[in-house]
Amino acid sequence: MPNREDLFKTHGGGFNAQKQAIDSVNEGEILVMEARGEKGTGTIGDILALRAQVRGAAAIITDGGVRDFAAVAAMDIPTYYANPHPAVLGRRHIPWDTDITIACGGTTVQPGDIIVADSDGILVIPPALAEELADDSIAQEREETFIAEMVAQGHSVDGLYPLDAAWRTRYLEWEAMGSGHGQ
Repeated sequence: MPNREDLFKTHGGGFNAQKQAIDSVNEGEILVMEARGEKGTGTIGDILALRAQVRGAAAIITDGGVRDFAAVAAMDIPTYYANPHPAVLGRRHIPWDTDITIACGGTTVQPGDIIVADSDGILVIPPALAEELADDSIAQEREETFIAEMVAQGHSVDGLYPLDAAWRTRYLEWEAMGSGHGQ
């Protein structure tokens, strides 16, 4: 929550919600922290990131800043953040709650959501859509493997990317020969 002095006194100090979340993250889980996009303070630093790493967290995501940038960046745990910032969390935030639906980076995130993150960005996937999305992703990856092979052979992307009817026919023939399955 946005900092408010009277509320920080009751919720901000000690073993607050931020520290509780970090201390309870389980192996393979991703810690997602809402900072309302506020970039003027750090929402995680080296000690708390280390604790999440030791607990086996798969990643840390915040739409706020990160303190101790060099140390956090050097850790094994991937950390996604808006920017480095030296100020402590209490300058702008009050840690409020854990394991609830939040908004992070303009997206609703719920406990149990599937998160895929890399240097291109972060996706939040509702579990009910996971199987359909995985199937669609595999199909798209096969198409793009074919397209990349054709481009590497010197073909223009005109009609090839995306596939027009003629190229789709060639793609289906290529896939029928097993080329799209690593053979």
